[in-house]
Amino acid sequence: MNFRNIPPVVKNLLIINGLFYLASILLYNNAKINLADYLGLHYWGSDGFKSFQIVTHMFMHSFIDFQDGSIAFSHILMNMFGLWMFGSTLEGIWGGKKFLIFYMIAGLGAAAVQLIMIHFRLQQFHSELSPELIQHVYDNGYQALMEFKNYTDPVAKQFNSLLNSKMVGASGALYGILVGFGVLFPNTELMLIFVPVPVKAKYFIPVLILIDLFLGIGNFSWDPIAHFAHLGGALAGFILIQMWKKDRGTFY
Repeated sequence: MNFRNIPPVVKNLLIINGLFYLASILLYNNAKINLADYLGLHYWGSDGFKSFQIVTHMFMHSFIDFQDGSIAFSHILMNMFGLWMFGSTLEGIWGGKKFLIFYMIAGLGAAAVQLIMIHFRLQQFHSELSPELIQHVYDNGYQALMEFKNYTDPVAKQFNSLLNSKMVGASGALYGILVGFGVLFPNTELMLIFVPVPVKAKYFIPVLILIDLFLGIGNFSWDPIAHFAHLGGALAGFILIQMWKKDRGTFY
């Protein structure tokens, strides 16, 4: 990767994400402050929710390994590689202003769909928990998670985790970029590390989205990924692409 040849918006997004990631590690290692608790996106009913998180979560990435607690780079590396690989092409075609608008709208779409899905899942839990326990979780659940505690009741534990967990990452915006690339270059063959043969974008990207849909609906306990955020970013990107196709002459 020649950094000087990267388009300016993609380059600055890479730098901003890198700075946020570095700040997260330094603050955690030196002061035990988890920046994601403040800048990651919380559900709007959580004590941890702040309106600016709708934007800041896109520049945060998980840096603690889900299994052993060590520093991990895979989350940001995969997202930034995808941003560089596909985003550079789109910015080259659209220009910086249009690409940045597309990127941000895809990220906002990801946040909206993920929050809505959390809301619906929380509503489902209301029939399984007593009103008193639900109110207790609302009053004390955020503090419990901040102190690395949770509830002994398994349903209350799921309710609290869903209510107060935070979403971080540029994956939603990246899925919008993937959809944009797939619509504009459907027959481009992609050679990926985990797929040993070239696969055309028009096949690979829909399959990727279907996998996310399956995992999102499955809601498996071993899977911490916000799959509906991926789907929201993909949907927002697709809708925006279709709007631009119909109104090419009046965008600016």
